[in-house]
This record gives sequence, structure tokens and C-alpha cells, in this order.
Amino acid sequence: MGKAWKSAGLAFVNLLVIACFIAVTQGWLQKHLGWSGAAVLAVLCFVLYVGTCKLIERREPTELAAGRALPELGTGLVAGLLLFSLLMGILWVTGTYHPAGLSGATQQVAKGFVLALFAGILEELLFRGLLFRMFSALFGTWGALGLTSALFGAGHLANRGATLTSGIAIALEAGLLLGSAYAATRRLWVPIGLHIGWNFTEGSIFGMSVSGGVMEPGLIRGTLAGQDVLTGGAFGPEASIVAVLLGLGLSIYFMRRVVKQRLAEPPMWRRTKTALPEAQAAEPMAS
Repeated sequence: MGKAWKSAGLAFVNLLVIACFIAVTQGWLQKHLGWSGAAVLAVLCFVLYVGTCKLIERREPTELAAGRALPELGTGLVAGLLLFSLLMGILWVTGTYHPAGLSGATQQVAKGFVLALFAGILEELLFRGLLFRMFSALFGTWGALGLTSALFGAGHLANRGATLTSGIAIALEAGLLLGSAYAATRRLWVPIGLHIGWNFTEGSIFGMSVSGGVMEPGLIRGTLAGQDVLTGGAFGPEASIVAVLLGLGLSIYFMRRVVKQRLAEPPMWRRTKTALPEAQAAEPMAS
């Protein structure tokens, strides 16, 4: 049990170091580099995370194992793109989404990708790479999944147009999905890819509000009209019941993989010497 507290404590120290680094540098980078500063900050935090894992936690960051980076990152990117496209397709079929052709706003694509990259890398490093591991060491995989999902939803309550309903939606569709993807692979590549693919498709392709953010032109022009339960209201389609159901559906797939492959780490009070080590890598995802 002492080992679990030590592991969680070191992860917490790591979290504080990276959070402080973001707080100190984000404003300066934004002031001098504009939106491109987000890409610089994402890269710096990625490098810092690898370094602090080795210096503070005294371990190799197996969750960023390079051998599975390209296939898993690619899988996540495609899955995020297809999942959000499916959401918009369903909203179109139900008469909620009304496409109006191409916009020609190609200049927004690069900016949208950088911002998606920023959110995908930073939020996954913090929520899955650090918080999930910290909670998993104490409360096991399922406890960590519940806690990080709740915190992820709560972390979006300060966004424009956010409500308690949108916070719950984010927790269920994104928090569970990204957390279960991490639990099923024991690596961050799939969650990072999912996060980037979803945000990029939402903002840069369909021009929708990303987690309540300001809407900017996407490659496809279109509007949402109808009941808030379908449109997501002022927060955007991420608060739609359709998004919640789609996210939960893919989450169940990953959670079944965790159970089937016996990847779930028990809480510290039920742990034995034969329990699965948290850093043990899962088998490669089935294609």
C-alpha cells in the first residue's frame, strides 16, 4: 500500500510541475506567437512530461512507447474523425443539421489543427497520463476511470455556454471514452489521436463550436436548428444526446477489452503481489 501512495505522490508532483509550467508560459507564448504558440506549448509540455517522468517518478514513460506511436495515433485520429462525422450525419438525417455547401475557408484548417493538437496533447497528458495513473495507483482502473471522467466534465464547466448538462455530457462521452481507450492500451497515443481527430473535425471541417468555444468557419458551411437535446444548445453538438450515445458506445468497446484482457488494476486495498503492474503494456490493438 505504501508503494501505491508513493507512486501517486510522485505523479502528483509531476502534475504540479507541468501545470505550473503551463501557467507560466502559456500567456507569454500566446502574446508573442499568437495561436501558433499553442503548438509550441504542446511540444514543450510533451518533452517536459518525458523528462519529469524520468527525473521525478524515476520510471520510463511506457505510456508514450514509440513503437506503437504511429499506428495507434493514426487509429485514434481516424476514429475521432469518423465518430464526429457520424454524429453530424445523424443530426443531418434527423433534420437538426443543415449543410450549405463548402465554405472555402481553407486558411482556418491550419489554425484549427494546431488548436486541436494543443488540446489533445495537453489534456491527455494531464488527465490520462498523470491524473488517471495517480488515481489508478490508489483506487484501481475503474475508480480512476470514474474520477477522471468526472473531473474532465467539471473542467469544461467554465467554458462559454456550459451548463451542468453539458458537463455531464462531456464526462460521459469524452471522459469515459478517452479514459477507457487509455486503460485498454496502456498508452496515450489512441486517446491523443481521438481527441485531436474529434476536435479538428468538429471545428475545422464542420465549423461547429468546440466545447462551447467561438465558432469559426469550417470547410463545410452548416447550421444546427432544433431542440437543445439534439443540437447541444449554446455549448455545441458535444452536449447533444447523440454525441453522448456515440461516445458511450465506443467506450463500451474499450472497457470490454479491458475486462477481456484482464487489464484492470485493482484498488490498492485489494492489491496482491500478483496483481497486474500498472506500467505493463497491453497487447497491440486488433486491427
